[in-house]
Amino acid sequence: MIAKLSGTLAHKAPGEVIIDVGGVGYYLFISLGVFYRLPEIGRSVSLFVHTHLREDALQLYGFFENEEKRVFLLLNSVAGIGPKLAINILSGIPVGDLVRALSGGDQLRLVSIPGVGRKIAERMIVELRDKLGALPDAAPMGGLDGSSELMRDAVSALVNLGYRQGDSERTVRAVVQGKEGTLEGVLKEALRRLSQ
Repeated sequence: MIAKLSGTLAHKAPGEVIIDVGGVGYYLFISLGVFYRLPEIGRSVSLFVHTHLREDALQLYGFFENEEKRVFLLLNSVAGIGPKLAINILSGIPVGDLVRALSGGDQLRLVSIPGVGRKIAERMIVELRDKLGALPDAAPMGGLDGSSELMRDAVSALVNLGYRQGDSERTVRAVVQGKEGTLEGVLKEALRRLSQ
């Protein structure tokens, strides 16, 4: 079973990626959230992987964080949700919003996700509500630890200035690291680090 891949990004498109590891290209299915955080082609990348074995195929699914992979596996454990629909759900709703929708029983929010009908939404709420302790309390972007409004605002500001989502998240996380500060101070330090 493949659990993690680190190599060179050889191809990327919405929903798919190819990682070259020592001359072997691994094709992975990914969510849109992962796609938007990928580096440029030719740069190094590392993804956690879920290996799904079917009768006729071996499929790999990639994630930046292990928590995102855990959410995928929990979704995949719901009757009627296979790996493709689980990835589709992660593409259609940020992890933090998904946790809130499940804990609040917000069926309307779940039904708004492409591919999720009323019955699947009901099943997700019933089967996952008790497992919410295993789900991360992620920020709506899914890439930041916790749900810090300061971090979300800082990343949003950097993305609006033209910086890549993944670079912005990593930099803001490094600047904040459990310390509280002002948005202006975090942005100033993040811009300084991103310009180096």
